[in-house]
Amino acid sequence: MSLQDLSEIIKLPQRKLIVSSNDIDLTFSSNKETTNTIFVLMIKESRGSAGGRGGGSGMRKIEKILAFDVEKDGDKLIYETSAEAEIEKFEIPYSAVALDIVLRSGEKYVVQGIVDPQMVIDYLRLIKKI
Repeated sequence: MSLQDLSEIIKLPQRKLIVSSNDIDLTFSSNKETTNTIFVLMIKESRGSAGGRGGGSGMRKIEKILAFDVEKDGDKLIYETSAEAEIEKFEIPYSAVALDIVLRSGEKYVVQGIVDPQMVIDYLRLIKKI
């Protein structure tokens, strides 16, 4: 799998948080937005993590961050890190909810995430400094 294949990354069974500047429709069938910036925060879960359920122990932390500029003609990987020192600088979107998205194939998919243009702007500023 190419790391630049956003649809395949989204479909990985590993838990992740998605932060995007616009609603995610990778087919661009709505023609509302012609571009989107999407950050994928991959979650590493330790044994005993409750996955958000009350009473859980263990810890969850981000182990990798990928960022893509997405246009009708493809996805471009613009940032990737597994460096803990870099990851710690990112604000984690604790207000993430279930998001309905449309993959390039037209398949509908549900992810945990948030549409937050300001957070995306903040992330982009941060990666320019790193």
